[in-house]
Amino acid sequence: MVSIAILAGGQSKRMGQDKAFLQVGGKPVIERVLESVQSLTDDLFISTNTPNHYQQYGLRLVGDIYPDKAALGGLFTAIHAARHPHVLVVACDMPFLNADLLQYLITLADSADVVVPVINPPQPETMHAVYSKACLAPIEARLLKDRLKIIGFFEDVEVRTIERSDIEKIDPHLYAFVNMNTPEEWEQVQKIAKKI
Repeated sequence: MVSIAILAGGQSKRMGQDKAFLQVGGKPVIERVLESVQSLTDDLFISTNTPNHYQQYGLRLVGDIYPDKAALGGLFTAIHAARHPHVLVVACDMPFLNADLLQYLITLADSADVVVPVINPPQPETMHAVYSKACLAPIEARLLKDRLKIIGFFEDVEVRTIERSDIEKIDPHLYAFVNMNTPEEWEQVQKIAKKI
């Protein structure tokens, strides 16, 4: 069993409003994310520094252990808070998560310290990946030095990458990796929601 953390700590600066509550296909993105993951774990929680926004979902809410350390700080908090040895981390602004694909990543959790898809090499999809507790010490060392590049710690752990061709067998259009950081991207997401 793997814990699942939804990272909802971003400041949504480019969007200009909280991305998690933007409507896609008639419901807030955060609710679409929750629907995709809740059957996959007995330990689902939200990593957020604005817990009052998410109280209505009745989930465990955890705030950053190291505030103001960007996505790497959120990732550290998620791994630290997980009740299982591995945690699947997803972002709150991914409206088309694919439960079958997530389950596939979960089945590979024991094979490495990080199990991460790579859709557009060399950039891994770090907000759609499984991490083990072994990542905590290497991440913390970087947080303390303000070295916040999210993949910086990969050199200190065992990483298993999942190739695009394997992912396309489950999610041919790669919709699971669509996210939205700008109003223009939100518009594109609305169009996809009408198609699928």
